[in-house]
Amino acid sequence: MSQNEPAPLPRTLGLWQATALNIANMVGIGPFITIPLFIAKMQGPQALIGWIIAAVLVLCDGLVWSELGAALPGSGGSYHFLSKIYGETRWGKLIPFLFVWQFAVSGTLEMASGYIGALDYLKYITPNLESLPIPGGPATLAAVAAMGMTAILCRPIRFLGALGVILATGTLITVAVVIVAGLRNFQPGLITFPDRAFELNGQFFVGLGGAMLIAIYDYLGYYNVCHLGDEVVDPGRTIPRAVVISIVLVALIYLCMNTVIIGVVPWERAMVSPNIAAEFMETLYGRSVAVGFTALILWTVAACLFAIQLGYSRVLFAAARNRDFFASFAWVHPEHQYPLVALVCLGVLTALFCYWPLQQVIDAAVTVRIVVQFIGQIVGLHLLRRRLPASQMPFRMWLYPLPSLVALFGWLFVLGTSSLEAIALAVTVLVSGIVVFGLRESLRT
Repeated sequence: MSQNEPAPLPRTLGLWQATALNIANMVGIGPFITIPLFIAKMQGPQALIGWIIAAVLVLCDGLVWSELGAALPGSGGSYHFLSKIYGETRWGKLIPFLFVWQFAVSGTLEMASGYIGALDYLKYITPNLESLPIPGGPATLAAVAAMGMTAILCRPIRFLGALGVILATGTLITVAVVIVAGLRNFQPGLITFPDRAFELNGQFFVGLGGAMLIAIYDYLGYYNVCHLGDEVVDPGRTIPRAVVISIVLVALIYLCMNTVIIGVVPWERAMVSPNIAAEFMETLYGRSVAVGFTALILWTVAACLFAIQLGYSRVLFAAARNRDFFASFAWVHPEHQYPLVALVCLGVLTALFCYWPLQQVIDAAVTVRIVVQFIGQIVGLHLLRRRLPASQMPFRMWLYPLPSLVALFGWLFVLGTSSLEAIALAVTVLVSGIVVFGLRESLRT
């Protein structure tokens, strides 16, 4: 290895660690902050249909990720896939560059949503938080927490893999407490549907699209292991298993958790609650228990954001290592072998987005990445199948091409029902990425 060549990352993540990081990424704070937004999209518990359809969508898309991750293991996830598939010509590098460009925005928006959502639970523990003389208000605490997480992640991957298992265990305990408490106190009579709840009109489908977008946001992370491909043991087997196992487990967990919560807290009240999980526990056991449980929720937030930033940092690192992004992001700490610049950049951008409204951040985090990332790699998988023999693809999706077509239709439906603001931001990010890419290429010639 030459002195200027970036150091390789060690392969130490097995199936348990990979699945744990996926689950920690997927569960996180998502449902604890989005249940009210989710129910409001369809004005009733019929919104649970959105959870089920979104689960089918992400499972189909997860098979796309699994096949690509097994055939093209490497750090960077979608960037790595798009670069290998589309990047053979000079202008073919536009697509992987655009992915990394938008990912720096959509990924940090996703992380910021977790910190923003955690503030409502912190306010539950500290009701006078809004009145404290903090420059920039409580959002500054979220921004500081984002930088604190960045500092924690500046550690060797072996340590982080073990820490990920511990954090994911705490996450599953938190979710299990909600499910067990909800099942023991479940009141089916509370789950009532408004008039014309299932009338298939334009309002129903727009609401369904909005509910699916939020559900997809909560499922995000089922592909986290693909971002760490260079650090996964036996990726051809580990990646598909980790993706499918995590999706199935989390889909069951989410459906059960959402159902039991609105079986304790009436959906009309849940729809406007800023901290639904804390209100759920307070309804059952009083405020003292709810405050203690809220500490577990904050643990869950930390686990989620830990897994997300760890995986996403490898995307920027991989792109820079392959000279498809700014070279400084390929710098690896000489002793502990982690991508320092990529981690810090993600932390800073996340801190800045912590000052945006939560709903805007969630909508943008999903919408911005649909065209280049999700749709781009579905098309890319079909191209890859034409190039590679079956012997070079350790995992091949079941019932091909049906799952990929279902995923494609699902992403187009979600995109078509997104808010105009989110679509405008997505267009802005893509156009600016094209401009920056063009300038970068012209300077190279």
